[in-house]
Amino acid sequence: MSAHAGATRTLRAPGLPEPGVGSRTRPIAWWGFLCLVVVLFACTPGDESRQPTTRPANGTASSTDASGGRPPCTASVDALAAPPTGYRLVGKDVAVPDARVMSTEDSGKADPAARLFAKWGLVVRAGKVVDLRVAPDWQDKARLGWGGTSTPARTARVHACTPEGGQAQWLAFVGGTWVAQAACVPLIITSDGRDDRVNLGIGAPCDETTTP
Repeated sequence: MSAHAGATRTLRAPGLPEPGVGSRTRPIAWWGFLCLVVVLFACTPGDESRQPTTRPANGTASSTDASGGRPPCTASVDALAAPPTGYRLVGKDVAVPDARVMSTEDSGKADPAARLFAKWGLVVRAGKVVDLRVAPDWQDKARLGWGGTSTPARTARVHACTPEGGQAQWLAFVGGTWVAQAACVPLIITSDGRDDRVNLGIGAPCDETTTP
C-alpha cells in the first residue's frame, strides 16, 4: 500500500469491532459509544447558578430574620437539646459555665481592658435575642464578645435563630471575656426586657476578689 493511501485511512474508535462480513454488533457498539459521550458531558459541572445554595451548618440564615425587625443571626457552632453539663442558667434564656475560675491567656490586644482573654461558650435558647454588657463600673476593665470574629466590646448582642426543623432548643456560640487583670467580672444579661446579673471568675475566683 502507498504512503498516500495509508495517510487517508479512516481511524476507528478503540474497542469497536472492525467491519466485516456478517458483523452485526457494529451498530450496537456505535450507539453505546455515542451514549457514553452524552452521559459524560451531561455529568460535567456546568454553570454555578445551577448548583444548590449551601446553608449554614446550624440551619440558620445569615441575614435579617424574615419576620423583620430582628438583627442578623449570630453564627453558632452547635445546636443542643439542653445546656451542657457544667453550665448554669442565668434567667430563662442564657447559660454560662459553672466553673469557679476560667483560665486566661495573653490576648495580644492593644486595648488595656482586653489584655487577658478567657475563652468560653455562651449558650442561648433558640429563637431568642439577648444583650450582654459588662457592669457599669467595669466599662474600662473588661470586654466581651461571641460569634463571628468576637471583637472585644463593652456590649454584645446574640441572636439565636431557630434551626431548621425546630429540634434544637439551645444554640452555642464561641467567644469569651477579656479583662485588664484577673478578677471576678460582673455581666448584665438582658432577654425579653428582663435584666439578670452574673459574676464570672476570669482568671480568679469570685470569692477571693472584690467588685468595686
